[in-house]
Order: sequence, then structure tokens, then C-alpha cells
Amino acid sequence: MTSWITRLAAALFALAAGPAAAQPSALVVGAAVSFTGAHAELAGPYARGLQQWAEEVNASGGILGRKLELRLVDDASEARRSGAAYRQLIEEGAQALIGPFGSAATLLAAAEAETAQRVLVNGAGWSRAVHNRSPRFVFQSAVPYSAYDNVLHFAKAAGVSRAIILARDDPAAVEMADAAAATAARLGIEAGDVQVFSASTTDFGPFVAAARAAHAQAWIAFGEVPDAAEMVKTFKRLDYAPAFFYARGSAEPGIKDLLGQDAELSLGAARYHPRAPTPGNDRFAKEYRARWGAEPPSAAAEGYAAGTVLAAALKEAGTADPSKLREALSRLRTATVLGEFRVDPATGAQLATEPVVTQMRQGRTQIVWPVALREQAPRFPYPQWSEREYLK
Repeated sequence: MTSWITRLAAALFALAAGPAAAQPSALVVGAAVSFTGAHAELAGPYARGLQQWAEEVNASGGILGRKLELRLVDDASEARRSGAAYRQLIEEGAQALIGPFGSAATLLAAAEAETAQRVLVNGAGWSRAVHNRSPRFVFQSAVPYSAYDNVLHFAKAAGVSRAIILARDDPAAVEMADAAAATAARLGIEAGDVQVFSASTTDFGPFVAAARAAHAQAWIAFGEVPDAAEMVKTFKRLDYAPAFFYARGSAEPGIKDLLGQDAELSLGAARYHPRAPTPGNDRFAKEYRARWGAEPPSAAAEGYAAGTVLAAALKEAGTADPSKLREALSRLRTATVLGEFRVDPATGAQLATEPVVTQMRQGRTQIVWPVALREQAPRFPYPQWSEREYLK
């Protein structure tokens, strides 16, 4: 981990110290990133995405005739430090801001941005709590937790009329599940109350019994990779196979390590997919792979997308003046590697970008929803255990 942090820091200092950045007319964009601490491994790619965006902007001549100076500070993976970090960035001349990694840190960063009336693009604060108070200068480019309800539209299109919705007992999963339950009701899908399970659950037998009793055609669960694996293990043990099986964590690569071929045909969801045919994604992913030797994770795409949104808004506004930039962002519609950017003008909350739903096909996740991004038609129903075909 130390080596990539050292390389990234050196590159960022070079950005800031170059001739263009030293000019008084440089446009300063600030962000706090977790270079150290518990979130450094997860948040590191977010900084890489921001760096890649900034270098591309400067290579193409800058923004509004000015070079971009990307100024990053370390919040040490502590949300409570976020407010002070953004206060520092504002005091030191940042003309626009990009939010930190995580919803808790973003809440504190947003408070500072509002106080200073400085625009902040919320690149990785996924919770609705960030926008509940209708901030005037904070605009979400991240895929919100509430957007995970798109799986209900997929289920409806697949002919589902009855479902069971489950959530791990953490705020993110519960927020996703609550949004899904509300959407199910609007679509006329019978789902009942969200069923909450603990993070330590390994036997989903009681939930299977409830699904059978309700004649649920769809099992829709929000949690992590281990939860998805334990669900499938329970299904196999009880010879249960819902026609439509979705567990959010099934989109992660680790599911194959836990389940092997039993992961086949599971549906999952991801904030970003390297093969999604969104505008500019092929180029972004190719450049990221060439530079870092790995596929870009969601966090990298989120950093890059936040920068893309800010650059588009600056061009639309024709200035970095906060009030004019705010107006431009409130009406902006633009494409990013995550999808379409469009916000509620009253709250700054994201309205258009949504996660991709994937299905495991021969050991590889394939995008199956939304239709516009589909790589392969989904295969339904989820097969009965006696009907499964295993590769030799």
C-alpha cells in the first residue's frame, strides 16, 4: 500500500508544483481523500480517479483557459476530520470542491461548503442524509443508495408480482431496501415489510420459509458478499430456488471464491462496471489499467465522474463564481462513466445515475440491467438445484 501512496502523492505534488499550477490564474479544486487510516485501501482509487481527471483536463488545455490545480489533503479515514480539512482547503483558496469518500465525511464537508457558499460535487457520499436538508451548494454525482431500487423495475419487467426484500442490519443496506420496498409498492409488486438480518447470519432458513409461505417469486437482498454466499448455501441445503434471485453482493468478484459454480446465474449490483458502455468509460478504464495495472474499481470511477461533472458545470457557467456555478449544476445534464448526471435542483440529490445489475455467467459478471447498458440478455428463471449444469 505504501508504494502506491508514495507514487500517487509524488504525482499530485508534481501537478501542484508545475508551471501552470504556480500561475495566479490557476483554477484550484480541493478535496479530502483518505490516504491513510482504515479506509485508505478503499478510498485510494478515488484519489487516482481524481488525478486521472485532472491530468486529462490539463493535457487538453485546462478549463476556461486556465490550468487546473488539484489540491488534495488527507483526512486520515476519520469523518470527524473532514470539516476541518475542507475549511482548510477553502481558506487556502480552493474555488471549487469535490467531496470526500463516504457519507459521514461528506456530511461534514457539505456543512463547510454551505457556510462558505462554495460549490461541492458530492462524488462518494451515497446516503440521502447528505441532501436531506436541501443544501444549496452540494450536488451529488455518486450513485445514491436509493437508486438500488432499480432492481424492482427489472423484476417487474421479468414478470415478478410477489417478492421478499431483505436487508443486512446496516444503514446502507436498510436505505437501499427501504427504497426498493417503496418502489415495489408503486409498481404493484407484493413485498410486505423489509426483512432485516444480522451481519452474523449464516442460516437463512427462516427467511426461506417466509418466502415460500408468501409464494414469493423474487428474493431481493441488500448486503455484502458473505451474505450472498450464505444465502446460496442455504438455498442449496433446503433445495430452494426462487425464480428471480438478486443479492447485491453477488456482483463482487469474491463471490466466486466463496461459492464456485454455485454462484452461476445470481444477480447482483454495482455502482460501476469497467465494461459499461457509458460515454468515455472505455477510454477511462483503458488508461486506468495502463497506469495502475488493474481494473478500475467503483471508487476510481466515482472520483473521475465527480471531476467530469465539475468540468462540465464550469464550462456551462463560463466562470468559477460560486453562485453562477451553482446555477449551472442545478440544471446540468451530462454524461459520466457512471451514467447520466441530473439532480433535483431543490436538494442537489442525484436523480438519473443508477447501479448496474449483473448476472454471473460462466464465472463472469455480465451487465443485464438497465437495458441501455446490457451486455447480454438475462437468463430466467434461476434454476432448480436438480437442473443445474456444472462445468467439468
